[in-house]
Amino acid sequence: MMTDPIADMLTRIRNAQKAGHTEVRIPGSKMKQRVLALLSTEGYLGGVRFEPDRKQGTLVAELRYDKENRGVIDGVRRLSRPGLRVYRGHDEIEPVRGGIGLAVLSTSQGILSDRVARKKRVGGEVLCEIW
Repeated sequence: MMTDPIADMLTRIRNAQKAGHTEVRIPGSKMKQRVLALLSTEGYLGGVRFEPDRKQGTLVAELRYDKENRGVIDGVRRLSRPGLRVYRGHDEIEPVRGGIGLAVLSTSQGILSDRVARKKRVGGEVLCEIW
């Protein structure tokens, strides 16, 4: 039984990129789909599509690489987890790696990046950081 599906998704992305795969398949959920869509919008992923099946469906994320064939994602860190939730107010959200990275937050207005959450002045649960 998997207790942290977001951590599983991040691990699949990290491992697939280290192995040089062009895409990664992840068991589907609305939360994961929204996080992947945000990562795609921010330029960390090439695109995301949903493939229905008899169960929950599968999310397929296209990984991006630069001209030297290095992955766009250098690192991923899960902050909030089932055993220890991490919440931040809009004034407590700090830029990731001096603004180079991205924090993904679950807010009352949906899944947002740290920049958008600060701009909209909403806080929430800090799901992960990506750089």
